[in-house]
Amino acid sequence: MVPNGWESATLGDLVNKSAFGPRFTSELYSEDGAIGTIRTTDLYNEGEINYATIPYANLDISEYEEHALKEGDLLITRSGTCGIPCIFTEQEKPIIAGAFLIRFQLNNKIDSKFLHEALKSAPIQSNIKRMSAGGVQKNLTGTSLRKLLIPVPPLTEQRKIATILGTWDKAISTTERLIDNSKQQKKALMQQLLTGKKRLLDDSGKPFKGEWEDFYLHDAAKIIVSPVDKKTVEGEIPVELCNYTDVYYNTRITNSIDFMKATAKKSEIDKYTLQVNDVIITKDSETPGDIAIPALVSENLGGTVCGYHLAIIRPNSRLAEGAYLNYLFSMPKTRYYFFTLATGATRFGLSIGGINKAHFTLPPLDEQQKIASVLTNADQEIELLEQQLADLKQEKKALMQQLLTGKRRVKLDEKEVT
Repeated sequence: MVPNGWESATLGDLVNKSAFGPRFTSELYSEDGAIGTIRTTDLYNEGEINYATIPYANLDISEYEEHALKEGDLLITRSGTCGIPCIFTEQEKPIIAGAFLIRFQLNNKIDSKFLHEALKSAPIQSNIKRMSAGGVQKNLTGTSLRKLLIPVPPLTEQRKIATILGTWDKAISTTERLIDNSKQQKKALMQQLLTGKKRLLDDSGKPFKGEWEDFYLHDAAKIIVSPVDKKTVEGEIPVELCNYTDVYYNTRITNSIDFMKATAKKSEIDKYTLQVNDVIITKDSETPGDIAIPALVSENLGGTVCGYHLAIIRPNSRLAEGAYLNYLFSMPKTRYYFFTLATGATRFGLSIGGINKAHFTLPPLDEQQKIASVLTNADQEIELLEQQLADLKQEKKALMQQLLTGKRRVKLDEKEVT
């Protein structure tokens, strides 16, 4: 059932014609190419086109004139990640759709921006996924997509809905740009502060002047490699276990993580229980690039034990600050050092000797603490923005569910939703 005044239309009812993009080799791409080609890799943010990454090819425009995209054309990915919709905006040079995109030229029954939002909605995306055929590599056809049912209000209501949802899109895009800018600023700040190119002010308001000293890691911290696995063994003591994925996907280890339940011997609990200021790194991985990824134990975990395939870096409290080491392990130079030390064939790992002999130049402890505090504040600002972004996306999703189904109607003479 559709709301009063709406109709249930197929995508075929809303388009004049459809076609696959032409296929040609990337050898034709050049900086001064005449025709741009939108590839699936040029799509981002759930259906936006990144015009900055589009390659241009040396082709005769007259031979591809019928394929040249027009303002408002709908493109849908037909292979790989099927069903991503995007709307084309005309550019300075002619652009065509790549071979893995289906182009739909819309008729005057549908507003392109409304259709874009409708096609991104969860119910319609679910229907598109069911249409895709194939095994590992899914595929869509223009014929199947033309049968896709879409609830369609009158044009005036379509445009008002698109305007309302577009306002949310602008807020989302703005927040995404703020996050990107903040991450770039933090990256630059890390490069300056962790190399001594920029010195902060001490508590008296004067720049730090203490000499930085060279240390092997084992001189500034104790290295503890955990053997505790995920098994539950009768007779052992129940524990919560911090495992590989907890470290891999988090920069800080806190009580908000749902730790795995396992068991361990008392001697293991005594030796491998995590402490505040510990830095945990991934010691083993399937790829060398995932070796030595760090995470800081930033709060008391109440007895959580470090699991297998991990190593604890426990700083000497007189020489090193855990939060500072955590950032130091995230630096490209450090990442590359451990990458070169990883050995193995199908699984890669670090030796204790390799970890112990990692070489760092450390500032005095009070400067480490100040640097870590500044970078932690930068992280918290990024996390706040990321939470705001998640909230905006969730709120837009809920609004889409109401507006695109007619459960909530818009006033055509006002901007707000009724």
